[in-house]
Amino acid sequence: MRAGLDRRAMATLSGGHFAVDFASGAVPALLPFFVLEFDLSYTATAVLMLSVLVSSSLLQPLFGLWSDRRGALWLLPAGVAVAGVGTGLAAIAPSYWLVLPLVFAGGIGLAAFHPEGAKFASYASGRKRASGMSLFNIGGNSGYALGPIVVTPLVLWLGLAGGLVAMLPVVVAAVLLQRLLPALRPLVPDIPERDAVHGRDDLRAMTLLSVVIALRSVAWFGLLTFVPLWVVANGGTEGEGNRELSLMLVAGAVGTLVLGPVADKVGLRRTLLLTQVALPLLIVVFVAVGGVVGTIALMLVGLCVVGTFGITMVLSQLYLPRHVGMASGLSIGLAMGLGGIAAVALGGVADAVDLETALYVGAAAPAVGAAFCVLLPRPVPWRRVPEPVSAM
Repeated sequence: MRAGLDRRAMATLSGGHFAVDFASGAVPALLPFFVLEFDLSYTATAVLMLSVLVSSSLLQPLFGLWSDRRGALWLLPAGVAVAGVGTGLAAIAPSYWLVLPLVFAGGIGLAAFHPEGAKFASYASGRKRASGMSLFNIGGNSGYALGPIVVTPLVLWLGLAGGLVAMLPVVVAAVLLQRLLPALRPLVPDIPERDAVHGRDDLRAMTLLSVVIALRSVAWFGLLTFVPLWVVANGGTEGEGNRELSLMLVAGAVGTLVLGPVADKVGLRRTLLLTQVALPLLIVVFVAVGGVVGTIALMLVGLCVVGTFGITMVLSQLYLPRHVGMASGLSIGLAMGLGGIAAVALGGVADAVDLETALYVGAAAPAVGAAFCVLLPRPVPWRRVPEPVSAM
């Protein structure tokens, strides 16, 4: 294991993460405009998010398995390119039934990038894994936050074609990332070093962690889908709704930088538990109080959720030390995807009852997740077999 952080490699990985998640962050910002364009119900809107989640999340463990067995650096630029092209074409699709497969295709790009990217980020992080993963995630979280900020004014100006224009820099980033791949290859540890990792995969702990992530994701993807629509339902505009969404995501990016070093000092599990406990109350304040106080509560939700993405990623890699790519695919992909699928049910609640009730139901999920947090075992830090000292 490296003693220190490889800053140049981390900048490359974080930049690719920025680009691929910028494409992903554009999708929630496009939803209010799709609702107007195609006269969608809450359930149909949630199905669009489901389409992204099925491809971007549920397929990630397969890419993670591929990453662990073969290694596939080319997935990094390819993933960025597919995410940008799929999302851009979805923005100009003439019907809802074309938007669905195109955002699904864009999600495949996300699924391809994340396991390989997270694995190489772990190689580049050195011994401070939470801090290193925070730097990797700040790229993705910043890109996701910037997506609505860039896409909303472009769509208001150019119509939905503005979504396509916003994706052009993502394709350029994919080309640049392809050119930088040779600098990442030296990070791969040689085979004897990789085989020297101590510890066994703890499937029980990984299952508990996956439940925590899934329950957190129910609330998170519910907010991503319905925050702009909640603002519109309460008399605001689409632009004001996306502003609230952007503030939540920007606060999440800040949380990535704050909570990573905190977790290195006070502990991964303790940091995760405290944020999970805070989430239900913060969501209730956003819905029930509103105004400036509600906006601040929503920003703190972003800090607590997005700021702990890196923490859950590190925990997953520590629980599955022999399958780091698979661990990333499970934590970023499958667990979040299952939570996102459950969040689609919130669209049904919103249609059957009302949107306020759906948001309150979503707030209950992380409260249950906090109970599972308490059951998480202490992870065993990565150790390697010391090389034998040769006799002189």
